[in-house]
Amino acid sequence: MRLKLEFTTEPFDLDEPPAHAVMAREVALGAALDTVDVGPFGNTVEGTADEVLTLVSDLLSKSLAVGATRISLQLNVVEGSGPRAPEGSTS
Repeated sequence: MRLKLEFTTEPFDLDEPPAHAVMAREVALGAALDTVDVGPFGNTVEGTADEVLTLVSDLLSKSLAVGATRISLQLNVVEGSGPRAPEGSTS
């Protein structure tokens, strides 16, 4: 299964990136992921479930340790990559 994670850290600072945002970017760029897109107002990564879930743990602990007061996450299964429904299932 493949997952796509979108995340932001707060508080925002428009003058310069805060330490928690820099840390989140470093964690994402250093992870073993297939796709990493970092931006000023949000970040997106994609990879296997194990890769992305490991990143979530690192991202939360390391960003909170350097001052994040809020971390917003949105996690989605990449279409067509999830487990197949059992044969005969109507869901």
